[in-house]
Amino acid sequence: MSWYQTIFDLIDMRSFSNLWFWIALAVLWSTASHWVLGVPFDMVVRARRKGGQAAQDLHDMIGINTRRMLFIAQVSGLWLIGLTTFTMTILIVLGFFYDIEFAQAVFLLAAPMMLVWALSLSTARQIVADALEEEALYRRLGRHRMTVQGIGMVSIFITSMWGMWQNMQVFNLWMR
Repeated sequence: MSWYQTIFDLIDMRSFSNLWFWIALAVLWSTASHWVLGVPFDMVVRARRKGGQAAQDLHDMIGINTRRMLFIAQVSGLWLIGLTTFTMTILIVLGFFYDIEFAQAVFLLAAPMMLVWALSLSTARQIVADALEEEALYRRLGRHRMTVQGIGMVSIFITSMWGMWQNMQVFNLWMR
């Protein structure tokens, strides 16, 4: 047996049995729930508690990020939707019709993030349209974060169930 085969026998290169995939999943959702519209959530908490300069900094950053998101959506939104739809369709076909595990893994990471992106865009529109300030802004950002965390919990559950199913299927093939 060659050293190359020995390495691949020791380190499983399949997506759902690879530790790095699960670390990436945890980091993805940890980051997504911590950064609310491009602002770390501890900044929201500090602005709510202390006010003053912390609140002004939060309002400035939220203003910059919401206007930036809305500008990108207005200028290139249709292209982004088309490219995203094309990419997700490729991942679905390769992953679930051709049974390529890597495409399944990427889809299970990317699909919920599309929901988070749409939710962030909706929240940005609401903040700008209603000119949210002070406590109303803090509540809206808190609701946004809780919704992202809910999407993350459901996504992690579905991904872990699918990953376990895939790993059991591989094990069943080995037992035959």
